[in-house]
Amino acid sequence: MATVQEPHRVSAADFIRGFANWRLQSARSPVVVTHHGKDAHVLISLDDYRRLDGDAVDVAGATDRLQQSLAGLAESIRDGVILIDRQLRIVAANPAACDMLERPCADLIGAPLMTAAPRIEGSLLAHHIVRLIDHRERFAGDVPDVLRPRQWLRVDLLPAPVGGALILRDVSDALSGFAANDARQALLAAVEAQGEIGHARISVREAVEAANDTLLEMIGVDAAAIRRVRFSALLAIGYRAAFAEGLEELFRSGQPVQLASQIVTRDGDAIAVTLTITEVRGPYVSDGAVVLVTGRAA
Repeated sequence: MATVQEPHRVSAADFIRGFANWRLQSARSPVVVTHHGKDAHVLISLDDYRRLDGDAVDVAGATDRLQQSLAGLAESIRDGVILIDRQLRIVAANPAACDMLERPCADLIGAPLMTAAPRIEGSLLAHHIVRLIDHRERFAGDVPDVLRPRQWLRVDLLPAPVGGALILRDVSDALSGFAANDARQALLAAVEAQGEIGHARISVREAVEAANDTLLEMIGVDAAAIRRVRFSALLAIGYRAAFAEGLEELFRSGQPVQLASQIVTRDGDAIAVTLTITEVRGPYVSDGAVVLVTGRAA
């Protein structure tokens, strides 16, 4: 087993008198020079010193490479990044931020933030920016109309050595999606309140996944009785093929399909109805369809 060799210790006076000997000793192991009994200096070989100096250079080089990597990362990300100083002047901006501001990056450097993005001035975001600079107070939130009307940005304010950083992400599409979903929920609530329109959510294989009370009352069953049942099985036999063809056309074209049909009740009665089928589209593939069922004159 290898053992750690203890360094030689010598007083300053003895070191001076026997320097030649201690110089040779330092080639094999460090020589600690003491002063009043306390370690004060260490004599090592030139090779050992160069190795230590090389380690320091490697650390400095690694730090430089890390800083360059971080700068490259800021240049390549899709979020806009703007650095401002304590006078609210832009000192750096990545290409995404320049695209958002619709100005060349060279023109932005040194420009006042409120001049480059005039809609910020007087807004609630301007207050948060002042808090960031004066008190290093962070902020994160969705803010409207920062750069242009009806645009929503996710804004993160972070303290930085030079002053502060603004990280901007356009979330207009996502918030529009939320608004559209709210509108769909409101429409569904209106359909339920109207009370004369039945509807069912079906899978791409026609299996009923959910049905509202109006449709259940029309057929005369409870929700458990028709869950996972093929919707065409609820129709009169002579109308099943037309429904299957209409569903296939819907998935092929994406356009809503309307059919005259008959739905069969639990007691065996056939009710004349109109079926309107619309596709439920997921991000990549179809998630099935919604079938609206309304009564019609026989």
